[in-house]
Amino acid sequence: MFVLVNLKTYPCDPIAVAEAVRDVDETTDARLAVAPQATHLERVAQTGAETWAQHVDSIEHGSNTGQSLAESVADAGAVGTLLNHSERRLKLADIDGAVRAAERANLETIVCANNPAQIGAAAAVGPDAVAVEPPALIGTGTPVSQADPDVVEDAVDAAANVDSEVSVLCGAGISTGADVVAAGDLGAGGVLLASGVAKADDPKAALEDLVAPL
Repeated sequence: MFVLVNLKTYPCDPIAVAEAVRDVDETTDARLAVAPQATHLERVAQTGAETWAQHVDSIEHGSNTGQSLAESVADAGAVGTLLNHSERRLKLADIDGAVRAAERANLETIVCANNPAQIGAAAAVGPDAVAVEPPALIGTGTPVSQADPDVVEDAVDAAANVDSEVSVLCGAGISTGADVVAAGDLGAGGVLLASGVAKADDPKAALEDLVAPL
């Protein structure tokens, strides 16, 4: 089970969260990773935690201002990147281009989508994984596996119908170990979460709770 913590732009200490991710990862068979802001990538990677970017653009080296180059993200220590999060939406052509850019830099990719239909389209561009995240549930503490489990099952089916090698993550409202187990029972290979750890008073304890049932 893959547990990816997206720190967004929350006012947490990214190094402290990364150290918690690193330490808890050593105690479990689950795979834990953290996605900090771009300016924190290198320092977070230096903690030894598996580090992901929150976004890269579909660009190459050249005259691009204010964009995120996949090679630079990799040089900073990231091993993968999120794409098309509901807070950073992309057109399908740009998703495809960003996946190609990430591949060029040897970055893994997770493409986010709102619903099973979009999951199918996302899987078709060839990412390593897709994540289904209904926007209305993001940050609510109510997991999609509880609010609408059919969405997760349908997303798993939609991805498999396009490319059985693309794994499916479950996002939105994940905050407890029970949520992680429920996602796995519905066919998800991992979870994507943010506030449940990034806003926790004790991120390490929150992570320990997430992986305890696994």
